Amino acid sequence: MRCPYCQHTDTKVTDSRTTDEGNSIRRRRECINCGRRFTTYEIIEEVPLMVLKKNGRRELFDRGKLLNGLLRSCDKRTVPMSVMEQVVNDVERDIRNEINQEVTTDRIGGELVLQQLKDIDQVAYVRFASVYRKFDNIDSFMEELKALKKLDAKKPKRS
Repeated sequence: MRCPYCQHTDTKVTDSRTTDEGNSIRRRRECINCGRRFTTYEIIEEVPLMVLKKNGRRELFDRGKLLNGLLRSCDKRTVPMSVMEQVVNDVERDIRNEINQEVTTDRIGGELVLQQLKDIDQVAYVRFASVYRKFDNIDSFMEELKALKKLDAKKPKRS
């Protein structure tokens, strides 16, 4: 790290502390050349996640848009806000852990969100699926309900 006073490049760290809820590190440094001390901060550089929309457009991943979709799907259901926020956290973690920093809406909504909603609340699942998959008639709803019922029948029953 370059000293801001004498521009020498040899410094030593005298103290390190995490700050900002563990998202950054504050370091006190001392210049080997002039002996003056200064503070630096290290933060994780997050690569922006791009979402490839169905119409071919690209936009930045927006946690708020995903949470709003979940709020609408879970409206008047007994799904706690903390559970919806956890779904958003899980989805964001999963797509950040992928090598490609560009993700399709199919991956986000069609796979990750619906997979979790299926186990959380089936009504919310069908609501989210109906908007995401753009059901345009009753047959679309019925097909989704049949598939959901078939999956539910395969689950082991709790005793």
